[in-house]
Amino acid sequence: MENFFKLKERGSDVKTEFLSGLTTFLTMAYIIFVNPGILSAAGVPFSAAATSTAIGAALMCFAMGAIANRPLAMASGMGINAVLAFSVIGFHQSNVPWQAGMAVIFAEGVLIFFLVMTGFREAVMNAIPMNLKRAIGVGIGLFITLIGLNEGGIIRPAPITLVSLGDFTRPYVWVTLIGFFSTAFLMSARVKGDILWGIAIASVSAVFFGVTSLPSSFLSRPDFSAFGAPFQSPGGKLALFSILTPSLMTAVFAIMLTDFFDTMGTVVAVGEQAGFVSKDGVVSDAKKILAVDSAAAAAGGLFGASSITTYIESAAGVAEGGRTGLTAVFVGIFFALCAFFSPLIEMIGGGCRISNGEHYCLLSSAGFAVPPDTMAPGIGDYFLYPITAGALIIVGALMMKTVKEIDWDSFDESLPAFLTITGIPLTYNISHGIGFGFISYVAVKAAKGKWGEIKPLMWFVSTAFLISFIISGR
Repeated sequence: MENFFKLKERGSDVKTEFLSGLTTFLTMAYIIFVNPGILSAAGVPFSAAATSTAIGAALMCFAMGAIANRPLAMASGMGINAVLAFSVIGFHQSNVPWQAGMAVIFAEGVLIFFLVMTGFREAVMNAIPMNLKRAIGVGIGLFITLIGLNEGGIIRPAPITLVSLGDFTRPYVWVTLIGFFSTAFLMSARVKGDILWGIAIASVSAVFFGVTSLPSSFLSRPDFSAFGAPFQSPGGKLALFSILTPSLMTAVFAIMLTDFFDTMGTVVAVGEQAGFVSKDGVVSDAKKILAVDSAAAAAGGLFGASSITTYIESAAGVAEGGRTGLTAVFVGIFFALCAFFSPLIEMIGGGCRISNGEHYCLLSSAGFAVPPDTMAPGIGDYFLYPITAGALIIVGALMMKTVKEIDWDSFDESLPAFLTITGIPLTYNISHGIGFGFISYVAVKAAKGKWGEIKPLMWFVSTAFLISFIISGR
């Protein structure tokens, strides 16, 4: 194990990697419950989506750890799953069968894998200017913080101001604050495993305040009926052939673009924190990382779990000291266990839904239990995960340090960086923020006559982003 994962070489050990893997898992465990809830609204059986989410994440975490040997965890991506369920498929299969939607994910994953094998995806990553790479990391840090504030109820949606201060009389906000301040205190005191202990303290407080409760059972039976979705035949037609229509082919392109750049931003941001990004912005083992990530997108469609991607929550494990692929392997083990112990993980996830101002918890003595098949978000609905929210806010703060390295004195460097930093959290989409940065970089550099500083791939990708924005706005 020492030789395979290079633990000593990277200044780590098995205990540190285990704690890092557990920390990363706990910060992203919400996907086990949210993803099936979203996909079930489009007709995917909830139990099947839950199994696919857990097993798919486990297998791809194993692959990332064994092949790339980096502390990058993987699971079904938020955002794409909602687009798939509510735009591509539609509520309860009103547009296309859910199997055809999974075929869209499978196809875009195969296309991205081809781009990785040809070296194109890595070339695009290397073509990104260093100031933009730093801005991507800072923007993702703000994004993580925004997610944490939102999931913890510290802020909430508002009709005119977009966001407003949350209701501090709610017990789930108290859980968030307890998790945040306990983690901050432990981190200041240099306690080993500070983020993990903070999550544990928040879990205990959640039970105490009735935000969650101990489950009545601990075991659940896996449901593999969603596996092989693109090759199933709903209505007598192979799902994979159903995507050969203009609307679904457009969906393949749009989702592929999002998948393509979401991972780039995540890898650069986590890589700088973990120390496998050089001073000139080159990511070590980039091709291996991107190959696994691309194969994971296709695997997500094949398993019926939506696109599986690299998670920015990996930064939480890196903050705990994770430096090798063993962290990802441990995350995979925890995900695999979820296929059998999801009720217990549901308690730790502490998920709540806010609907029309009312508070509903998945498992709560202080609220109303929400059946799994009603957990799909509707208009005015949003989810809260207060137990891990404090940890996300802390991790976001840790990712701010590279902001000082951006060249703020040069307008043609600072403006694209600023639009990237603000675009990622304000659009709630990593690739959209990157698109703002790319397009503005090319435009400002061209306006100043600095044509030689614009690499050909920047022109190509910026044009692709511009076309994508125009298409998505129609």
